[in-house]
Amino acid sequence: MKKLIFLPFLLLIGLLSLSSCESEEGDESSNKSSLPIARGEAAEIILAIDSAKWNGPVGDVLKDIFYATVPGNFRDENLFTLRRVDPVKMNSVLQSAHSLVYVTTLDSRSAGSRRISSLFSKESIERIVADSSLFINRRKDQFARGQEVLYLFGKNDAELIKNLKQNKDKLREVFNNNERLRLEKKLYAATPERGIMNKVEDKFGVQIKIPRGYKIASESDNFLWIRQLSPNTYEPDKNLYFYETDYYSEEQLFPSSLIDLRDQIGQENIFGDPARPSTYMKTEKEILPGFKNLQINGNFASEIRGAWRTNEIIMGGSFISYAIVDAEKGKIYFIEGFVYFPNEPHRELMREFETIIKTAKIVKPKTEE
Repeated sequence: MKKLIFLPFLLLIGLLSLSSCESEEGDESSNKSSLPIARGEAAEIILAIDSAKWNGPVGDVLKDIFYATVPGNFRDENLFTLRRVDPVKMNSVLQSAHSLVYVTTLDSRSAGSRRISSLFSKESIERIVADSSLFINRRKDQFARGQEVLYLFGKNDAELIKNLKQNKDKLREVFNNNERLRLEKKLYAATPERGIMNKVEDKFGVQIKIPRGYKIASESDNFLWIRQLSPNTYEPDKNLYFYETDYYSEEQLFPSSLIDLRDQIGQENIFGDPARPSTYMKTEKEILPGFKNLQINGNFASEIRGAWRTNEIIMGGSFISYAIVDAEKGKIYFIEGFVYFPNEPHRELMREFETIIKTAKIVKPKTEE
């Protein structure tokens, strides 16, 4: 059984500001049109670090950061796919990865660490020595277009480990955000489903970008379920639903209250077999969900990640839900993405739903003239 994961309040999200040295490598104003397009698999990170550090305490912390399990998923999956490379063997193909991390310390004398340290200017090294809080240099499009590059460093292992542990959630979010940006371009390359988008806005007062291919499956007064059905068993059955309820207490956003609300929505509206109401969807309690609080386009929200199953029919999968609060209107908008795709990975599908739902914006009432 997975352990319950409850993350603290995050009042702001977006691109994260981390302590860093000034950019030294390359001219930021130069024309980058000649650079290759960044490549790589979904959520893949190329990690340039020497074998001694990778097999030691620094490597242990990096594994904890990037190999962390996706909270609540139907099956165990890591947040990222990490590929370790000896810095000495870095080449132009590896350097064109969409996510690239270099790790070193100034006291290391290995060939790999010396190769990375040679990329720093004398002034940067002096700043690292003088200020122990400096541990990261973040670069965009250094070797390829659409690329995120991080340099993680310290005077020694102890100093670097301390900074990595203190900033592990922020480091994850840097690459999570990069993956969402890449997904967003892919999802909305085709014209979005304007009809459904207009339906959601008219019904709930929420603007959201719905990718091509979704169709309405079910609708009631305060509920709308849309699906992107799989044409065969080799593709996922993707689902999104929207639910509106009154907001009257902060207790509605407690983890137990959100699970109760989710199970109520499932029991009333979502059935494995529409002809049999006893086949309703419920939260899988054996895989305890993960929770965190955040903001989505200026509104407080609570995120739930977990697994679902039907009450009688043997069906199940993963879900990600957001309860978005509009205190001005006194409403909670519960938006969820869930998937049915047996025996297949769900990590990137959950990231896809996250990308879609985080486009949600609550429409403000028009001021009467």
